[in-house]
This record gives sequence, structure tokens and C-alpha cells, in this order.
Amino acid sequence: MTLAGGSHRDDPETLARMPAWVTSGHAETPEDVAFLSGASLGHLHLVLSRAELPHALLRDRLSLTAAEVCVAHAGRPERAGELRDAVHLLRPGDLPGPAGETALIWRRAAERPVSVKTLHRALPEIEPERIAGWLDGPNRRGAGQGGPVSRAASVLESVLADIAHAEVAALILADAALARALGWDHVVPLMAAGLKRGDLRRRGPDLRLACHRAATTSAIEAVRLAAELARRAARLNAVAPKLRAKGAGAAVAMFLCRDAVAPTALPLPDRAARRLCDRLVDLGAIRELTGRDTFRLYGV
Repeated sequence: MTLAGGSHRDDPETLARMPAWVTSGHAETPEDVAFLSGASLGHLHLVLSRAELPHALLRDRLSLTAAEVCVAHAGRPERAGELRDAVHLLRPGDLPGPAGETALIWRRAAERPVSVKTLHRALPEIEPERIAGWLDGPNRRGAGQGGPVSRAASVLESVLADIAHAEVAALILADAALARALGWDHVVPLMAAGLKRGDLRRRGPDLRLACHRAATTSAIEAVRLAAELARRAARLNAVAPKLRAKGAGAAVAMFLCRDAVAPTALPLPDRAARRLCDRLVDLGAIRELTGRDTFRLYGV
């Protein structure tokens, strides 16, 4: 199958860039802001339909960004590197700490198909019935009606009105409402990265306007990241047949669905896992993410 212009649908280089009139748009009126958010989400929707995109990897990386923003909103100093360490170097019985727990919550929310069960697994302190009520309730209290961004804003406002200081839960459920409204199978973390801390104190039309702006900003970045990850995934898939280590195929599959992987997590003996990682770095298929000589993490 080919797209306009004769490009092949399975070629990652053909992942269409966001139109310049969206990325350079300077909307002032609420109508223009809503138009740009719809255009950017519509374009992202088409990108997410592409089979060659490493969907799980994209969601995991967007989850890390969302967690980083939430941790910063909470006044904590941890950034992406520390969050990766907290998640991927966690040993059985260890506690991830507040920042690491935020990162784990976002990962759990996005790694499985969106449902009340998935959301309760990520947010176990909130009853499933309450989650369902926010997502399916009447227009004044939930996401039952309205456009996708309006539904997300309604859920965000409802959760924050019902539970003080539940910003992480509110943002996750807002993304869940957005995903359901757009017909996406999984939560795609978008809202957190685009909303400022002060935006979370807005209500009504002001909050909806902030959510429209956030959707535009985050969708533009998600499309850019999707194109980058599709190219990197294609490179990893291209070199995979050259790998002779037993378990290399399963290791490649892990790299294609996780933001970061520790060699000890790979289905190989420790020395073989480290050699495989070094080999993949030499081939330009993955990167070492920490810059350290020990306790290294690798990712596409």
C-alpha cells in the first residue's frame, strides 16, 4: 500500500511530519485554539495507526516525560535519568521512592489496554467505581459527552475537585478520557507534558482552553518522537539478524517496548547480556543512556 506521493506505508521515513501551519500556529481565539488541537490530534491519530511504529516504546517514553513533569510540579529535583534509575535498577523488595513511584504509576497506566481495571492497577488507592464514574458520568461530572479534549478537561476538573492534590491521578484519567474519545486502545500520555502547574488550578472554559493548548503542544512532540523512534526501531530490526546470541530475539523485543533496559533484565547470562548491549551500541542500534561505567541502562 502506498500513500500520496508514492511512498510506502511500511517505511518509517514516511511517517508524516506535523504540518507547518500547525507547528507555527499562533492561535488567539478559543475557536482557533480548539481547531489547532483537533488538527494536531487528528494527525497524531494517523501516525499512531502505522504498524511500523514501536507503539509500546512510544507510550513508555511519553510516560517518562509525564512522570518527569509531575515530579517537577511536586517540587522534587529528580529528572529523567533519576526516574529511569528508580524504575529500572529497582531490586526485589526495594521501594522506588516518591518520584520512582510516580514513574511506575504512569508506566502501569499506559502499558496495558485502557480500561477501568488497568487504571485501578495504576491507581490502586482509587476505587474502580469511582474511576468509572469520572470517565462515564454525565457531562457535568465526567466525560460522557463533548469533544475529546473537552472530555479530558472535564475529567481533570472533576478529579481535582473531588480529591485534593491528586494531580497525577487527574492527569492520567484525563489522558484515559482522551484516549477513549479518540478510539485509542491505550492511554497515550499527553496532557501532563503540555499543562503548566498553574493550569491545574483553572476551571471551566479556562481549563478547557489550557487543555486544548496542551493537546496541540504534546501532539506535535509525540509525532516528532514517533518519527524518531520508528527510524531507530527500523535500525534495530535491520541488525537483529546479525545477532547470534541465544535469546537475542527476546532481547530485541524488550528494547522495542521499553524506554530503558538494564542488561540484568535481558533473558541472557550477565556477561552475554553486556556483550549484546555493547554489540548493539557498536552497530548503532541502541544507545547507552546513563554515561556511567557501571549500572548502565540502554535504550533505542
